[in-house]
Amino acid sequence: MRLSTRIAIAVGLTTPLLVLAAGWLLVRLVADDLQTREDARLRERAAVAAPDARRLLRATAADRPAAVEQARERQMLTSGLDVGLRLVGPDGTVSSAGPQPGADAPLPVQAAPVPRTVRAGGENWRVLSTPIKGGRAGADGTLWVFSPDAASRAQIALVRARVRRVALLAAPVSGLLAWAVATRVSRPLRLLQRRTSGLDPRCSATRLDHTPTGIAEVDDLARTLRTVLSRYDEQAARTAEALATARSFSAAASHELRTPLMSMQTNLEILTAHPELAADDRGQVLHDLRHEHARLLGLIVMLRELGRGDLIEAEAFGPVDLVDVLEASAADLRRRHPRARIEVTGVPGLYVRGWEPGLRIVLDNLLTNALVHGGGREGESGGSVEVALRVERVGESGGAVAVLTVDDRGPGVPDRLRDKIFERFHRRPDSPGSGLGLTLVAQQVALHGGRIRVLDRPDGPGARFEVRVPAQVDGVPDAATEVTLPPHRDWLIATAERSRVSGAEVPGPGVPGPGASVPHDFHKDGS
Repeated sequence: MRLSTRIAIAVGLTTPLLVLAAGWLLVRLVADDLQTREDARLRERAAVAAPDARRLLRATAADRPAAVEQARERQMLTSGLDVGLRLVGPDGTVSSAGPQPGADAPLPVQAAPVPRTVRAGGENWRVLSTPIKGGRAGADGTLWVFSPDAASRAQIALVRARVRRVALLAAPVSGLLAWAVATRVSRPLRLLQRRTSGLDPRCSATRLDHTPTGIAEVDDLARTLRTVLSRYDEQAARTAEALATARSFSAAASHELRTPLMSMQTNLEILTAHPELAADDRGQVLHDLRHEHARLLGLIVMLRELGRGDLIEAEAFGPVDLVDVLEASAADLRRRHPRARIEVTGVPGLYVRGWEPGLRIVLDNLLTNALVHGGGREGESGGSVEVALRVERVGESGGAVAVLTVDDRGPGVPDRLRDKIFERFHRRPDSPGSGLGLTLVAQQVALHGGRIRVLDRPDGPGARFEVRVPAQVDGVPDAATEVTLPPHRDWLIATAERSRVSGAEVPGPGVPGPGASVPHDFHKDGS
């Protein structure tokens, strides 16, 4: 059923009810007005006839001549005009005339100055009683004034009949008028429906083009439809990115895993074909197998984490204490490399709004990278890593930036490689890593609205990795704060140059953007 038809039916049913309700109220008001007017007339007639009634009672009590009594009676009845009068003395009715109920009609027991309704002989009478004080013994009585209620009842019945006729007529007339008005008013809604019916977001990029109509409901509906379509586009884009990430994961895994798998196969064939192999040679083959297995496992883990970063949503972000994450990462590194020297200094209570597993990935990979370059590989004497976490105020608004620096005492990163070490699978020939460690770092820094750059260690040979992300030092960030993620997260899909540019386009609040004094470069050192 169309909206205009629904409105017409609703109005057509509601209007007669409203008319009847208004008519009932009108009948009550008319009845009250008529009764009030009739009561006023009865009081007026009683006030005029009361003096003549008093004189008549006195004449009757004094046994005046009949002519005198008749004269007094005529004067009283003449003052009554169009109402009925009945004068009752101590010995019964003294005089009565005019329209009034029969003598057997039940009248009020006590006289009262307020008119009342009495029913007698199938008719209603309005009755007013007035006590008469004659001033002598046997001269007291009661004056009754009567008025038939038929005229008032007739007028009320006439009003009721007219209300019913108006209600019956109002149903179709109001329904037709409501249908015409609703049809006219709902025209913008029908136009909006026709515009949206031709939209198919699956096969066309055309979206709703709505001109404001001035009708709040229609314009709100158009805005809602636009929002729904934009969310559909976002979800479709995220779905496409997820599918592309899955395909890229499969392609990268098949490409990068081929070499370690082939090497492992060769070593296994050697062990199988030469059971008499010398102990030293067998140990070398097993060492190679363990090395390739570790590399294979690390590569799979790195690819998985890179895919998670590309698919993470804003709902996963929340308040994170950077110092807690840093201390946990450093403690884990000390357990794995007990001979390494790891110095950590930080500012307590430094919070960021982020994804805690992603921040842990940043710290783990930066610390491992620094330890590898600082001489901390297995079998060597150890390495030295210095980690510092401080806060800087940025701009007049008082925004805060957490600055993390990781220093090693290795050979450093040459300038010509600082634009490449964040590319996927870029690593030194002798690197034990997968070539994805710093790619993960760059990805997570970009997701957290920050920046990273590679510098020389300020107090000697070595490299410094500096990470800057928006932070809060005046309490825990509000959990309801909206997180804005990069529009395109394609670190597992894109080429190295595309990944670098993608990261450079999403600086965090209060952090200088691309082209500012602090460059936004993503690099990788081969961890």
